[in-house]
Amino acid sequence: MVENVSKTLYNFSGDMYLPYTISKDYKNIDLMGGYNAILLAKSEADVPKMKKEFDQMVKKLPLPKDFDKIYCNADPFFANITRRIAGDGTSNGLTKVVSIISLFTLLFLLLPTINLVNINITRIMERSSEIGVRKAFGASSKTLVYQFIVENLVLTFLGGVIGIILSVIVIHLINGANLISNMRLSMNFTVLFYSLIACIFFGLFSGVYPAWRMSKLNVVKALKAQ
Repeated sequence: MVENVSKTLYNFSGDMYLPYTISKDYKNIDLMGGYNAILLAKSEADVPKMKKEFDQMVKKLPLPKDFDKIYCNADPFFANITRRIAGDGTSNGLTKVVSIISLFTLLFLLLPTINLVNINITRIMERSSEIGVRKAFGASSKTLVYQFIVENLVLTFLGGVIGIILSVIVIHLINGANLISNMRLSMNFTVLFYSLIACIFFGLFSGVYPAWRMSKLNVVKALKAQ
């Protein structure tokens, strides 16, 4: 008897578990085959040791005449996927896949950031009279820049909080609906932390240029703009 898992874990999920000896060809010693083995480590620290031992055992396998080398690897789940997508027999393609994903993520975040810069410029331009009055009463450019940056960060923070609340509600609804058997979603706080850092960075980035540009606005022009 084994503990049931979600259907999304296709490597571990099954309606029935049988010994591998039931297979008719389990005694076949050919090097080409469709078997996958899953190794369970006692702790994360044991994974490199298991991989090293596996590699040493593979090197001891007798090679047929037509073989120069055996490409058999003990990879973690994500590394195994990257090897199939972008790797080869010697590398798992992890760096390549992560670089591509990072590039697409950067472009995905950069486009709304540029749009947000334009929105911030328009929003601040509507407050040109306020800027002119404050500069007339002695407000420095640095003070104005700080003001607009703090306002932008506050809006970014509020948007992040709203996003977290909505995410928690959606996770609760999906878990309650039981769309996939034994699947239970939860909040990943590591991903959440990095997401908040990214939001703060791009919120700060999108507010610096508009704030700097408006802080350099001439007092007379600012008052006339109204």
